[in-house]
Amino acid sequence: MSEHREPVNASNAPAAIGPYVHAIRSGGLLFCSGQIGLDPRTGDLAGATAADQAGRCLENLAAVCHAAGTSLGDAVRLTIYMTDMASFASVNDVYQSFFESDPPARVAIGVAALPRGAKVEIDAVVAIPA
Repeated sequence: MSEHREPVNASNAPAAIGPYVHAIRSGGLLFCSGQIGLDPRTGDLAGATAADQAGRCLENLAAVCHAAGTSLGDAVRLTIYMTDMASFASVNDVYQSFFESDPPARVAIGVAALPRGAKVEIDAVVAIPA
């Protein structure tokens, strides 16, 4: 393992569904792998709507942040991937509830498909407090 990057695995987030870790800590930043809306207890998608799944994605990212000693409130950038951009407003409502003030920079991208038939995936770059 490189001294410049430290893997982070969160026990309260769903297990990785591929050859990756939940996040990498490097240079004062936490680079979080994308989270789909999997329930960490069952491994099933949490909810049928994009909004439901977005909420679970953000909860999963919060668990990853916590495992690294930071919080989702310290996020500097999130990327939201959606299979249906018509769900943008409902996903935005859920997103806003996680970042009521001082939200991070963000990108929203429409994609053809996501793993496990998910409607939403979210990744993050998070500052780690000194």
